[in-house]
Amino acid sequence: MMRGFARAPLAALFAGFLLAGTPGSAQQRWHRDYFPNVALVTQDGKKVRFYDDVIKGKVVAINFVYTKCPDVCPLDTAALRRVQKLLGPRVGRDVFFYSISLDPKNDTPAAMKRYMKTFDVGPGWTFLTGRPQDLALIQNKFGIKPVSAGMLTAHDTRFVLGNEAIARWLKRTPHDNPHVLAHILTNDLASPGMARNARPRRNYNEASRIEGVTEGAKLFMSRCSACHSIGGGDDRLGPDLAGVVERRPRAWLHRWIKEPDKVLAQKDPTAMALTAKYRGVPMPNLKLSDGDVAEVVDFIAAETKRQRASLAKPVKPKAAGHHH
Repeated sequence: MMRGFARAPLAALFAGFLLAGTPGSAQQRWHRDYFPNVALVTQDGKKVRFYDDVIKGKVVAINFVYTKCPDVCPLDTAALRRVQKLLGPRVGRDVFFYSISLDPKNDTPAAMKRYMKTFDVGPGWTFLTGRPQDLALIQNKFGIKPVSAGMLTAHDTRFVLGNEAIARWLKRTPHDNPHVLAHILTNDLASPGMARNARPRRNYNEASRIEGVTEGAKLFMSRCSACHSIGGGDDRLGPDLAGVVERRPRAWLHRWIKEPDKVLAQKDPTAMALTAKYRGVPMPNLKLSDGDVAEVVDFIAAETKRQRASLAKPVKPKAAGHHH
């Protein structure tokens, strides 16, 4: 993946967003005359046009992936899946998700459909691919630098969120909070008349102060929580990690988090069994340092301990009320 992209600002705005609401001909540049209407093919083998069928008049979330990606593409897809689950039936009705494969040679409609099944992709999310030169043109229009077929591991993994009807576009990373992404799509990018997700208004004085947030906690929330919980039960993409530090040797756990691709390549029985159990979803190599991995493992252990202590606390009986 594009190394170091997570250090960029979370909201990388570009000209289409800044032109939102601008009257006259300037805004028109972000419609038919700006975006290419190139031919693409869906996971069902259906031919569509990028402008006419994919983005025209729609609120969309678009990412660029390829199904054999060993690194961030699985995280990218899992993160977008969390946003899809938050939006529920609005996906395919008010908001449309698209994943565009940059590897048309290997990502046939059948391959894309298998990938969608692996990640339990729901309705309203379409996978697409096309000719390399056309894919590069689409990326260029979104301010994303195209890469050659032999350099796919260096491709830009940011999401493109936008609404063609009102000429607003922005880019976010797969490490963004899924609730924030869902809010952007259904509020900040909403067309006039589109139902918005209401957020309860609260007094600032009621906000709780967050202290002692560790680096491990931040890494877990941004890199791991798309597929895993700690005490929240298994996701269809990965296991609940509560108690995993006790179930697995630390040395094995450390290596599995740091270089899962190498562990799988060596046919490690535990890794193979986990991959088979969870739909064949690949554990991505997130390029974490030894220190990062140690922070994550320590956080999982501490969070497991905290949850157990919380459950062990006796519940004080409520005082009997007076009935009138």
